[in-house]
Amino acid sequence: MKKLILFVLSCLVLTGLVAGCGGDKAADQNNATKKIVIGLDDNFPPMGFKDEKNEIVGFDIDMAKEVSKRLGRDVEFKPIDWSSKEAELKSGRIDVIWNGLNITDERKQNMAFSKPYMEAKQLIFVPTGSPIKGQADLEGKVVGMQSASTAEINLDNDQVFAQTLKEVKKYPDCIAALMDMEAGRVDAIITDEIVGRYYMEKKPGKFMALDEPIGPVGEFGIGFRLDDQALVDAVQKALDEMKAEGVSSKISTKWFKADLVN
Repeated sequence: MKKLILFVLSCLVLTGLVAGCGGDKAADQNNATKKIVIGLDDNFPPMGFKDEKNEIVGFDIDMAKEVSKRLGRDVEFKPIDWSSKEAELKSGRIDVIWNGLNITDERKQNMAFSKPYMEAKQLIFVPTGSPIKGQADLEGKVVGMQSASTAEINLDNDQVFAQTLKEVKKYPDCIAALMDMEAGRVDAIITDEIVGRYYMEKKPGKFMALDEPIGPVGEFGIGFRLDDQALVDAVQKALDEMKAEGVSSKISTKWFKADLVN
C-alpha cells in the first residue's frame, strides 16, 4: 500500500512539473508576441509628436514601427507625463520609453537601456537679436526648460550656475517653453538641440541657437524595465539589423536630412 501511495504521489508531482513547464513556455510565448506599449511625450518634434491629423508621428515613431514589424508584434504609442516616466514604466502601464530619452547614470538605476542611437546636446536658444551670446550671459536672466528633462538634471548638478539665474521656469514640454520665449516671458530656453532646431525651422527668423553645449553631451537610448532583458535583446537585435541594412539611415534622412544614427 505504501508503495502504491508513493507511486501515485510521484505521478502527481511529475504531472505538476510538466504542466508548470508548459505554462512557463506558454507565458514566454505570450510575452514574445504581445503588444508593445511605448510611452512618450507627444509634443517633442521631430522625435514624437502629433501632426495636423492628430496622429503621432516622428523619427522615434518610425523606428519603433519598423522594429515592431520585425518582431511580429503590434505597437501602441501612449502619451505620458514625462515627469512620471519611470513610474509609468515600473508599474507596467508602458513597456518602453522611446522618445529622445537621454541615457544617464541616475536613470540607469531605474531602467535598462538599449545601445545609444543618437548624440544629444543641450543648447541655449534665444530670440533673434538677443544680447545673450553664451552661458555667462544668462546671469540674472529668466530661463525656461522642460520639467524632468536632461536640462533640469544638468542644472541640478551645477548649482553654481543655477544660483546665477534670476528665475527658472519649468514646462510640461519643450514646445511650451519655446512658445513662452516667443511671447517674451523668458529670456532663454535650454533644451535638446534636435527639438530646438526643428522648432526654429517652423519659425524662421524668430530664434537663434548658441553652439556651445550646456552640460555634458549625452546620448539618446531606449528605456526598458530592469527585469525585461528579453525585450531589450530583441529590440537591439532589430535595431542592429536596421543599421546594417541602411533602414535607419533612410528614416534619419527623412526627418533630419542627414544620417544621425550611431
